[in-house]
Amino acid sequence: MTISVSPLGDRRVRQPATHRLLCDLDRPADLFRNLGPNWYASVMGTGIVANVAAVIPFRVPGLRVFGTVVWALASALLVALSAAWAVHWTRHRDVARSHAHNPVMAHFWGAPAMALMTVGAGTLTLGKDWIGDSAAVRADSVLWTAGTLLGLFTCVWIPYLAMTEHEVREDAAFGGWLMPVVPPMVSAATGAALVPHLAAGQPRLTLLLACYAMFGISLFSSVVIITQLWSRLVHHKTGPASMVPTLWIVLGPLGQSVTAAGALATVAHLALPQPYGTGAVVFSIFYGLPAWGFAMMWLVLAARLTRRAMRDHMPFALTWWSFTFPIGTCATGTCALAARLHSDAFDVAAAALYVLLLAAWAVVAARTLRGSLRGTLFLVLATAPAAADAR
Repeated sequence: MTISVSPLGDRRVRQPATHRLLCDLDRPADLFRNLGPNWYASVMGTGIVANVAAVIPFRVPGLRVFGTVVWALASALLVALSAAWAVHWTRHRDVARSHAHNPVMAHFWGAPAMALMTVGAGTLTLGKDWIGDSAAVRADSVLWTAGTLLGLFTCVWIPYLAMTEHEVREDAAFGGWLMPVVPPMVSAATGAALVPHLAAGQPRLTLLLACYAMFGISLFSSVVIITQLWSRLVHHKTGPASMVPTLWIVLGPLGQSVTAAGALATVAHLALPQPYGTGAVVFSIFYGLPAWGFAMMWLVLAARLTRRAMRDHMPFALTWWSFTFPIGTCATGTCALAARLHSDAFDVAAAALYVLLLAAWAVVAARTLRGSLRGTLFLVLATAPAAADAR
C-alpha cells in the first residue's frame, strides 16, 4: 500500500503501485485534469538558476554554458507546460475555472506571469548567445509584456476574490498569499534591462517610471501580507508540515526588490535628469542593504521551521518549488549589491546563496520528475473547503 500526495499536500491511500509510467493515475487521461497554475513555479525555479549564473560575481569555467542550457530547459518547460495547460482549459474548463475560487490554489495564479518574465530575462542575458541580440530583445519584450499584463491583473483580481468570495479564517494566512502580488516586482526587476533598448526620451522615461510604480505596488502589498503571515505564525504556529515550504516565498519580494532597485539604478541615468539618476543609485544601496538584512534573517528563520517540519515527515508537493525561486531572487539581489559596492563579503554571500539554490533545485527537480512520471502529482486536488481546513 502506498500513500500519494497531491500538489497541495493532501494524502491519499492507493493500491500497491507498480513502476510503470503514470502508475498512480486511475486513468492516463487524467493527466491534464488538475494542472493548476502552481505548476508554473517549476519554470520560475528552473529559470532563476540560469539567471543567477549570468550575474554571479565569479568567473567559473563552464558556468555560462551551464546557465544557457538551464535557460533552454526552462524555455522548453514553459512551452510544454503552456501546451498542457491549453489542453487542461480545453478539456476541463470547469476544473480550470474552479482554481480561482479555491482559497489556496487561487494565489498561485501569480506563477504564470513570473514564469514568463523569468524566461524572458534569461533570453536577454543568456539566450542571445544562441539566437542573437535582436531576436533576444524581441522575445524578452513579448514575454515581459505578457507577464506584466498578467501580473498586474492577478495582483488586483486575486486579492479582490479573497476580500469578496473566499472563505478566509483567522489562521489562513500563508506564504502563497504573496504569489499574486510579487509579479509587478519581477516586472520592475526585469523591465530595467529593456530600458536601454528603447528610444531615448519619453519611451525610456515611461518604462522606467512604470517599473518604479510596479516596484511600489508589490513592495507595499508584500509588507501588508508579510505582517499578516508573521501574526499567523506567532498566534497559530506553522500548521501542517506540507505548507511550511511556502514560508520561503517571503524571500521572493524581498530579494526581488533588492534586485529591482539595483537594476533600475543602473539604467536610471538614461531617462532621468540629475540629480535623480544619482538618487536612484543611492536608493538602491540604502534600501537594498536593510531589505537584504531582513531577507537573510527570514532565510534562517524559514530554514529552522523547515528543519522542524522535516522531523514531522514533511510530504513532497509542488510547494517545494518555494525553495528555489525565492532563494534565487536573494542571490540576484546579493549580486547587485556586490557589483555596486565592490564588496568581497557580498561576493561570498552570492556564491553561497547560489550553491544553496543549486542544491534545492536539484532535489526538487528530481522529486518533481519522479512524481510526474508516476502520476502522483497529477492526482485530484483537494476541494476549497478541504484545502482551507488543511491549513
